[in-house]
Amino acid sequence: MRPFLDNRNALGLAFMLPAAALLLVFLTYPLGLGLWLGFTDARIGRPGHWIGIDNFESLFGDSLARLSLFNTLFYTVIASVVKFALGLWLALLLNRHLPFKAFLRAIVLLPFIVPTALSAIAFWWIYDAQFSVVSWLLVKMGLIDTYIDFLGEPWMARFSTIAANVWRGVPFVAICLLAGLQTISPTLYEAAALDGATEWQKFRHVTLPMLTPIIAVVMTFSVLFTFTDFQLIYVLTRGGPLNATHLMATLSFQRAIPGGNLGEGAALAMAMAPFLLAAILFSYFGLQRRAWQQGGGDK
Repeated sequence: MRPFLDNRNALGLAFMLPAAALLLVFLTYPLGLGLWLGFTDARIGRPGHWIGIDNFESLFGDSLARLSLFNTLFYTVIASVVKFALGLWLALLLNRHLPFKAFLRAIVLLPFIVPTALSAIAFWWIYDAQFSVVSWLLVKMGLIDTYIDFLGEPWMARFSTIAANVWRGVPFVAICLLAGLQTISPTLYEAAALDGATEWQKFRHVTLPMLTPIIAVVMTFSVLFTFTDFQLIYVLTRGGPLNATHLMATLSFQRAIPGGNLGEGAALAMAMAPFLLAAILFSYFGLQRRAWQQGGGDK
C-alpha cells in the first residue's frame, strides 16, 4: 500500500477514476448509444435494425429539419453576439470603483443561477397575449393600442425567445469577463496613459488583447450552450408557432420521444455535432493561438 501512495502517477490516476466513471456513464455511453441509434430504424418499444445512413440522408430532404437548422443558427448567432456585447459592457462597468459593487455583482448573477424552467415560465407570463406586463405598460404609455402577441407570430416569437436567452446568458459572460479584467495589471493602463492613450485606445490596445483568451473560452461555452438550448424553447413555445422556434434539440426530442422514432431523433441530434465541433475548433485555432498560459508571445 505504501509504494502505491508514494507513486504520484498511480495516486493521480486513482483520484481521477471516480470522475472518469461519471463521464463514462453519463456522457460517453449516451453519446455512443445516440450514435448507434442514428444508424438504425429503432422506435420506442422496438430495438430496430441497422439501416446505415438512411436517417441522415432523409434529413437533407426534410423541410422541417432544414428550418430547425436555420432557426438554430439564427438563434445562436444573434443571441451570442448580443450576450457578448452586453456582457462585456457589464463587465467593464462592474470593474470600476462603484458603491455596493459586491451587491451589484450578486444581482447581475441572479438570472444565471435561477433554474432555466423557472426563467422560461416567467417569460411565458411576460409574453402572454392577454396578461403581458410589457404590453400593459406600452398601452398605458400610449405607444400601442392592442396587446402584442409575442409568441404567436413567427418572427416575433424568434426574437422573443432570443431575448429570454440573452437575459439568462448575459451574467455568465459578464462574470467571466470581469474575472479576466481583474487579471490585467494596472501598470499597463498607467503606461498607456503616460503615452497619451485615450480610453478607447486603452480598451483597444490593452484590454481587448489581454482579454482575447478569456473571450475565446467564454464565447465557445456561450455558443455551445445556446446551440444546444432545449429547456427555454420547450417551455416557452414547444417549437411554435408554425415551427418558427423549433431548434435542432427540440425537434430531435419531438421526433424521438413524443413521435416515437428514436433513430430519426438520434440522427438529428448527432447532426448537431459538426457545428459544435466547428465552434470548438474555431476557438482553439482562431482565438486561442496566443501562448498566454506559458507567458509566451504569439505563435
